[in-house]
Amino acid sequence: MVFAVDMDESKNTVTKYLKQNPRPCQVVLAKDTDLAALYPPSRFPSYVSIDGNGHPVGTKKGEIGEQGLRDLLGRAGIPAK
Repeated sequence: MVFAVDMDESKNTVTKYLKQNPRPCQVVLAKDTDLAALYPPSRFPSYVSIDGNGHPVGTKKGEIGEQGLRDLLGRAGIPAK
């Protein structure tokens, strides 16, 4: 599963943005999950790759591009298409 966590915007702001800029992954608000507490970001964007057992297997901070995302997905056992 791939998803994004929005840290500060309101649900209304995020909903409006996603209508104009759809994402292929689920987007959740930080206030609705404990992920930011489990994997606190020190820089934005921040990426955490979590395997099927719930263990972090990779992290990246800042812009990482397509290849960086593919690398993180691979570490979590998600084949890049």
